[in-house]
Amino acid sequence: MTTIATAQKTFISEDFLLRSETARILYHDYAKEMPIIDYHCHLPPDQIAGDKQFENLTQIWLYGDHYKWRAMRANGINEKYCTGDVSDWEKFEQWAATVPYTMRNPLYHWTHLELLRYFDVDILLNKDTAREIYDECSAKLRQPDFSVKSLLTRMNVKVICTTDDPTDNLEYHQQIADSGFDIKVLPTFRPDKSMLLIDSPVDFKEYLDKLETSSGLTISTYDDLLAALQNRHDFFAAMGGKLSDHGLEHIYATYDEAAAKEGFNLAFNGQLPTEMQRTAFKSALLYEVAKMDHAKSWTQQFHLGALRNNNARMLRETGPDTGWDSIGDYSQAQALSRFLNKLDSTNQLAKTILYNLNPSDNEVLATMTGNYNDGSVAGKMQFGSGWWFLDQKDGMERQMNALSNMGLLSQFVGMLTDSRSFLSYPRHEYFRRILCNLIGADVENGELPNDIPWLGKMVEDISYHNANRYFGF
Repeated sequence: MTTIATAQKTFISEDFLLRSETARILYHDYAKEMPIIDYHCHLPPDQIAGDKQFENLTQIWLYGDHYKWRAMRANGINEKYCTGDVSDWEKFEQWAATVPYTMRNPLYHWTHLELLRYFDVDILLNKDTAREIYDECSAKLRQPDFSVKSLLTRMNVKVICTTDDPTDNLEYHQQIADSGFDIKVLPTFRPDKSMLLIDSPVDFKEYLDKLETSSGLTISTYDDLLAALQNRHDFFAAMGGKLSDHGLEHIYATYDEAAAKEGFNLAFNGQLPTEMQRTAFKSALLYEVAKMDHAKSWTQQFHLGALRNNNARMLRETGPDTGWDSIGDYSQAQALSRFLNKLDSTNQLAKTILYNLNPSDNEVLATMTGNYNDGSVAGKMQFGSGWWFLDQKDGMERQMNALSNMGLLSQFVGMLTDSRSFLSYPRHEYFRRILCNLIGADVENGELPNDIPWLGKMVEDISYHNANRYFGF
């Protein structure tokens, strides 16, 4: 049997992904030591507040990770080893057996980066090394210096922005702030349910009841709903929030206030509004929240283009967010233009980050941001980093190339984790290596000057300083 002592060493060298001397200088001398601002993620704040200690590698690494589950399913692994009730070791064993088959999928890189950076495990994970790696890493995870807060501190994280519903009381954010933890953990306002649940009147009414409770306001009219959302928006700001976020198929921009109010009234009384009324309602709420963001100098984020819950049978069996989503091919440009233009026409357009899931829309979004930069803030309109299926080497390179060609890469606010896992922070290293290699290749090809001090500053800015200035942390 292969052991840790005899197993093949990992391919993650000091110069991993850095294919030129210039790239190596930019990464090691400039990017590597920059702190991390994770301005969009889905980390559970209760686990940070409680400084959770995970019992084993499966719990911190595989629970909830639909990236890994999709790979395991594609490799012929039974669903019980993904979302079923078999033991944690059995799940890890099947994941380890799958890892060699993930070559050229970003999971192969991420897996070995995470093992190396968190646990100093520098061998390849496979079925033969699984048991020893599992035991060694699990034993470390039970030590005090592998608690959640310790892991975040080890990765040089300075700010974390979680993703939170307006009905959340943010008690764990308050606990974290009161604890004196050095890392800022701030809430992000995500009011999507208040908009999208109008498609299901029963769920919509249940949500309004929750929003009533959290806001302390009675909600029986459209204007009441706006007042309750404003109340929660104010509360999030008081708790340090500086961002909103929306995960939408596409922007809603059909403006008819009367139809929006009619749609609310029908849904409030348990009836399904017409499609036009529902669209008008979603458009109106999206616009009103955007104005709230501008009034507080927040940044608004839009994650566009996911086609969710495709497999109805497996959705019934395993629930949402378990790996049945894909890239959608929605039309993005016209509604997005109407939405941004309506805000800009009254000078109420907040700082904005646009993320797309369909790479065919890269240039669409990259050029759309340029329409609304007004010189008030450097990089006011951002084409966001590669997201979800695109946060891998090819996706990140294509996003940065589109941004470079259509705008200013130098004002880019850089990478985020968009993750639920406390082991995801090496993705920032992955991004920085790709960034440095991209710029280094241009220098080596004679397409950029060999001005290392300036290029180094640019790399440091994209890695950390731009985000710090942009968000005002």
